[in-house]
Amino acid sequence: MQTPSSSSRLLELSVSGIPDPFKEIILAELAESGFYGFIEEESLLGYVSVQSWDEQVMLSMLQRYGLRAKVSWTVHRLTEKNWNESWERSYEPVIISGKCMVRAPFHEPALGIEYDLIIEPRMAFGTAHHETTVMMIELMLHESLSGMMVLDMGCGTGVLAILASKMGAAVVYAVDVDEWAINNTRDNLVKNNTPEIIVIQGGTGMIPPFSFDLILANINRNVLMADIPVYCTSLAPDGKLMMSGFLTEDLEKIISRTEEYGKKIIKHQEKNHWQAVVFQ
Repeated sequence: MQTPSSSSRLLELSVSGIPDPFKEIILAELAESGFYGFIEEESLLGYVSVQSWDEQVMLSMLQRYGLRAKVSWTVHRLTEKNWNESWERSYEPVIISGKCMVRAPFHEPALGIEYDLIIEPRMAFGTAHHETTVMMIELMLHESLSGMMVLDMGCGTGVLAILASKMGAAVVYAVDVDEWAINNTRDNLVKNNTPEIIVIQGGTGMIPPFSFDLILANINRNVLMADIPVYCTSLAPDGKLMMSGFLTEDLEKIISRTEEYGKKIIKHQEKNHWQAVVFQ
């Protein structure tokens, strides 16, 4: 998912007074509007780039759910130091399917874990604390990636590309439009001893002209809908396309769009209204 390109362009939204029935809905809608990280304390803290922040979206959402008078919120600019302190305050390691651990450098490794991923969160999406990243990793763990050519679009922290490499993929490309995400990915490649991953800054126009066995795309709905045609034409005949970053209400749109290009859904899963799908 997209991330801010410098620390001076990061905002923290603090929202308090959200009634319990609306918490997941508000969080999901904020994520859909460009937020890429959340911390739940006494207030809900959300992180967004200056470019993606739109006060009217927040006001309209609260008005739509009748929460304007009940919910209060503030916004302030963060530095990189503030961001890292916020994450370190709440960032716990994540173990997925008993096989993959995603942890920060300040966490100790766990025994019996097949894939130990060290991810410096910084200001990029992909710490495995969001349902979409968890589901993508779960889906990957059910595949045999040995010898495959893999493309990770919207790589963020590089977590999926790193896992693909550790699972035996022969060639892995990690692509993101954002300079900050690209730098974060490169740093995480060093931490995980996966220098063989090829990192490219850009969008679909930068996809190498190869046939990929697996394409990973954990991006927001609008980007997916626009880029699905390119993903489908970049797949090998028996290749698989894994996507997440969209809500249950958008599942049929994603399926319909992808089937236009001859791919059929073979698997999908849901966590807290978020979806992940596999097409072939």
